[in-house]
This record gives sequence, C-alpha cells and structure tokens, in this order.
Amino acid sequence: MDTAKYNLQGKIVVVTGAARGIGFAIAEAFAAQGAHTVILDLNSDSVEKAVQCLVQQGYSASGKMGDVTDAGAMEAVFAEVEKEHGGIDCLVNNAGITRDNLMLRMKEEDWKLVLDINLTGTFLATQKVFKHMMRARKGSIINIASVIGLMGNAGQANYAASKGGVIAFTKSCAKEFASRNVRVNAIAPGFIETEMTASLPEDVVASYAQVIPLKKMGSPSDVAKLCLFLASDDSAYITGQTIAIDGGLTMQ
Repeated sequence: MDTAKYNLQGKIVVVTGAARGIGFAIAEAFAAQGAHTVILDLNSDSVEKAVQCLVQQGYSASGKMGDVTDAGAMEAVFAEVEKEHGGIDCLVNNAGITRDNLMLRMKEEDWKLVLDINLTGTFLATQKVFKHMMRARKGSIINIASVIGLMGNAGQANYAASKGGVIAFTKSCAKEFASRNVRVNAIAPGFIETEMTASLPEDVVASYAQVIPLKKMGSPSDVAKLCLFLASDDSAYITGQTIAIDGGLTMQ
C-alpha cells in the first residue's frame, strides 16, 4: 500500500472488525507504518489468518477474539492489550454490519442487531479503551461511520440510524475526552470497492459512479490513509470531526 510516512513506530493500535475488508486494510496500513496492530474480530480462524498475513510481511501484529457488543469481553481485551504492550495509542472502531430492508418489511431483530453492533459496539469499545487512554493522557479514537449516516438511504433505516448515531457519539466523546488529550474523530466512507462491490455487475457499478462527482468508487486504502493521519501527531489539533471520503458525494 502506497501511504505517506507517519511517525507511528512502536504505537499500539487496536482495529475492530479487522479480519477482512476495510478493517484489514486499515490494520495493514498501521502495521506498515511500524505500529503494533491488534486485530480484533469475532472468528478466531479469521483473526489468525489476518495476523499471519501481516506477520509474513514482516510486520508486528497480534490478534484478539471478542464481541464488541459484550462489555465484559471488551474490558478484558483492552486490559490484556495494555498489560502485554504497556498502553494503547489508537482505537479504530470499524466493526459493523448491514441488514437492509424497506421500513415496512424490516424485522425488529435486524434493526436491533445493526444498532447493537454498529452503535453500541462503538460505545462499549470506546468506553473501555478510554479508561486506559485517560490515565496515559493521550490517544486517538477513530470511528468508521458512513455517508449514509449523513444523508440517509431508502432501505437502510437501521444502518443510517446507527451511523448517524456514531457521528453524534463522536462529537460528544470529543468534548468529554479533550481535557485528557484524547482526540475522537469519525470517517464517513462513501462507495468503497470491497469484496461485496466486486461481485456487482459492471453496469451497476457504473450507475453508482455516475452520482459521484469524481465519477469513481474509492478504495479501502483511501480510508486507511485517513486513519493514519488521524492517529498521527499531524492531526494533533483535530477532534470532533466527521470527514467524508466519498468523491464529493455529500458535498453541500
């Protein structure tokens, strides 16, 4: 991955939902910059494969299995990371799911599951990691939101509510945590090329691109590069912001 150089050597970074997709791209970018990257995900096999992929490239990485909706599990994970590495410099709240359907057809369990993972999971991981960051009086928390949280979308009321909640949560935490020198920002990706979009027909992808001013989809590395910036001292005066990576889709 072609990334700018940031002084992240020796930093300890935890990325949730990092065994694949955008989460893995973020984890790989941090590891490539010299950070020790902790991949946190649900499936032990997926976590192990992701860690092996980074280690085989000569990077420093380890894995933790945990459910972001389980408060006890999150508390244990961050306590283990601090014990093993002496601190936690950055948390990227990336874990998230979709369960799309029109409002009248949306099942209550699909509403609840999306809110639990996308919003409550972000709350729990942030709450638990802040206990460690506040003592160190430093840290960066990066929440992966979505342009859907900014503009809404038919058939995604649950996802929009969860990501809109993440954006508001980010601002509140930024105000609370600033006195402890812990910054909190959000990233709102637009249409990003992933395994899911790779399976879409070319005409569907082209139709998506037509509504984007830059006329193309973004890549996971675009999101990862911004994470590096927000975790580095180069963004030391930035907190409480939501930055869209969307090719201009949500510009006003």
